[in-house]
Amino acid sequence: MSKLTVAIIFGGKSTEHQISILSTKSILKNIDRTKYDLSLIKIDIDGNWFLMPGLDADDQPDQGIALIPGEKGAKLLNTESGAIVAQIDIAFPVLHGVFGEDGTIQGHFKMANVAYVGCGVFASAACMDKDYTKRILRDSDIAIAPYVTVTRNNMMTFEEADHKLGAPLFIKPASLGSSVGVQKVGTKEEFDSALNEALDYDTKVIIEPNIEGREIECAVLGNENPKGSIPGEIVTTTEFYTFDSKYVDKDASSIQIPVQLPDEQITLIRETAVRAYSALGCEGLARVDFFLTKDGTAMINEINTLPGFTDVSMYPKMWEATGIPYSELIDMLIELGLERHERETNLKIVDTKVE
Repeated sequence: MSKLTVAIIFGGKSTEHQISILSTKSILKNIDRTKYDLSLIKIDIDGNWFLMPGLDADDQPDQGIALIPGEKGAKLLNTESGAIVAQIDIAFPVLHGVFGEDGTIQGHFKMANVAYVGCGVFASAACMDKDYTKRILRDSDIAIAPYVTVTRNNMMTFEEADHKLGAPLFIKPASLGSSVGVQKVGTKEEFDSALNEALDYDTKVIIEPNIEGREIECAVLGNENPKGSIPGEIVTTTEFYTFDSKYVDKDASSIQIPVQLPDEQITLIRETAVRAYSALGCEGLARVDFFLTKDGTAMINEINTLPGFTDVSMYPKMWEATGIPYSELIDMLIELGLERHERETNLKIVDTKVE
């Protein structure tokens, strides 16, 4: 039986470019190379695509390529010579943030008729935008933190936000991850500075109150019948889970898997994570992040459709604790991507011939 050709795509035009590289290194270390032929594709910070000369994420890019449709799967075309250099069966985007998990590259994969790992176009776009995530969850009767949304054309003063939500407040770009651009503020000066900075990263910003509670995460896996993992907890020594405490200062946070909670609360979190995943139309994978308040309310903070896969990332660690090792998790994600592609390929297309 011939091996599947998997294109692992990493880097990207995102503030999380370097995190994507770390995730890719972990995936390359854990993927079963006896099952797959691999094509390693790097997208540089300017959006150019390159086929790497080997399977090392630190190599220098080789030839410029483009992904084009093929009868079966998609083809990689050398942009200088026009030659087809590879044909792939499935794309595995290891791309965090904008242009990677916001529906844009997912739409490209669909147009190229290639199966891909992870959520589809709509779910990726909806989960990337914290405003729309909250709207859908709220309409699905799933608890969320109170919030307001602002843009440069619809600003809010500190006094207005304080009156509506109560300081201290969190300022967040609506469509970024890894806590990039997120700040906790308690004064007008801090508020104005943080809001302007967040609007440098995104056209829309979320303002939330400070929620006192534990930070609990749950990994979800599956297409039409998703399952939730054993949850884990982020314990930080900083005021909140910052970019540095995630990836730079390993002493600034610790992970507890499994989370120390009564069984009924663990069940509630797992069930709520799956409900939220399904409400947003997620498939493949996502990580659902909660605040667990003192009164026992499991309040969803956000949903990440392409969570980190680094050595310290919660998503693979939670599934490992649930009984699925890293390499097996990769196999399952590839199988889910192929399954969805086959299902969508078999959908009927209406013939709209015009006489």
